[in-house]
Amino acid sequence: MLCLSAEGILPKIDYAIFADTGWEPRAVYSHLDRLEREIAGPAGIPILRVSSGNIRDDALDPEHRFASMPLYILNKDGKPGMTRRQCTGEYKIKPLKKQVRQLLGYPYPTRIPKGVFVEQWVGISTDEFHRAKDSDVQYMRNRHPLIDMNWSRSDCTRYLTSLGLADTPKSSCLGCPFHGNAQWRSIRDASPQEWEDVVAFDAAIRKGNARANATGNHLLGEAFLHRSRVPLDQAPIDHVTAAEWAARQQELGGSDAHVQELEDGVVDGCCPWACRGEVEAVQTDFRLAS
Repeated sequence: MLCLSAEGILPKIDYAIFADTGWEPRAVYSHLDRLEREIAGPAGIPILRVSSGNIRDDALDPEHRFASMPLYILNKDGKPGMTRRQCTGEYKIKPLKKQVRQLLGYPYPTRIPKGVFVEQWVGISTDEFHRAKDSDVQYMRNRHPLIDMNWSRSDCTRYLTSLGLADTPKSSCLGCPFHGNAQWRSIRDASPQEWEDVVAFDAAIRKGNARANATGNHLLGEAFLHRSRVPLDQAPIDHVTAAEWAARQQELGGSDAHVQELEDGVVDGCCPWACRGEVEAVQTDFRLAS
């Protein structure tokens, strides 16, 4: 959407806002720098980077209140579970809304007058039109330009390739539990240092986040990043074992589609406004009305 706006195919936006959880792959930060340098800057579109902190550091800091990640839990009785997902709201939606309020001139808790709003573009394509939704606040009104253009994900890929951006990486936390096996393999094989980082983090959160442990609220079971509920460096990321396939069938209802989920990750991952990991940068076009 940023490129389409910069080229004049879509109207020029006033800002692009990137919600940074502090734990993106290095490739994502490098790509964002390139977009800013080669696309946004020449077009006169500021990219604003906002953050509520570093999600990895916060999880391991016993002094910091932590908005929980959706970790996979193995209870003492052997039954699987999952922790609540609060990280999207804390590390993505919250800083985005804070920035929009500041740009409008009404920082929290100032009341925003009726009729003052931004038009916010969300990058959902026709493949996933069912994920398009309205904003939950009146001062942000969602629009879905890719759906308006009848563009599928394939159309987006072809367009990015034509601009020399075929290597656009997926934006999501490095240690997001919604990763599929393909993403875990990519981290392990392409970036050993980042793989060591996520393996260490996986081990560190086995009994829950540091704040909970410091206050004596240990998990009754064990927490894991991989849905197989074994340590990440032992997880079957190179293939789906028969035992794991059977466990997924039982836990998730028996569909063959769940085998593909192990490879590709959870479809409804996390992102602002649309609940999926690859839409991290939200283009914001200000249409102020009195």
